[in-house]
Amino acid sequence: MHLEILFEDDDIIAINKPSGLLVHRTALAASEKKEFAVQILRDQIGQRVYPAHRLDRPTSGILLFSKKEEVLPLLKKQFENKTVHKSYLAIVRGIPAEKTFTVDQGLKNERSGKIQDAVTHFQVLDSSEIPYDTTGRYPTSRYSLLFAKPETGRTHQIRRHLAHKRHYILGDKKHGNNKQNSFFEKQFGLQNLLLHAHKLEFNHPISNEKITLKAEIPVHFRTILKELNLSDQVL
Repeated sequence: MHLEILFEDDDIIAINKPSGLLVHRTALAASEKKEFAVQILRDQIGQRVYPAHRLDRPTSGILLFSKKEEVLPLLKKQFENKTVHKSYLAIVRGIPAEKTFTVDQGLKNERSGKIQDAVTHFQVLDSSEIPYDTTGRYPTSRYSLLFAKPETGRTHQIRRHLAHKRHYILGDKKHGNNKQNSFFEKQFGLQNLLLHAHKLEFNHPISNEKITLKAEIPVHFRTILKELNLSDQVL
């Protein structure tokens, strides 16, 4: 696998992570004989890299690394101080009642069991209706392309917040809707989660220059946009 590099200098590097690729080896995936983003990128550029944040395995999009161990804390501090701005795209079931809305819903930490504050802002970019009965209840089905901007960075935050609103992300096997997932797999061959880390804004950890990165949406995402007649011109 060859990773698409979105930005690189002496201190940092950012890639467009494919859906299905783990950032690094975890205890749960210890037995899997698969490569990881850290390993692939290290071999690709010929030096060690250090992830500044993470993306869920099925989520595609921008992933930022430090190329120097001493630079890593400077990047992580920006994430902790919420000065890094992350924007995602998602294709979901249904059409939200409001064009813009916020989900302020605490989420349980899977390790500690404690409820953590979690806030995500959403905007409807486009919506459509298709002549398929995907639930067995209605003659047509409706879908939306959403812009998501999380204020906090909890595990599966966007996925869980949209599930809370019953606007399940297509292809989400853990927090999504099984009927929708089965329909899209059979009808369109969808195997991936339709959640993409599209834009990342932060300050360079050394020069303090403002950096704005965008990651092109993957083929599987663009395919479903076309099948649902959702416009990619808004991107």
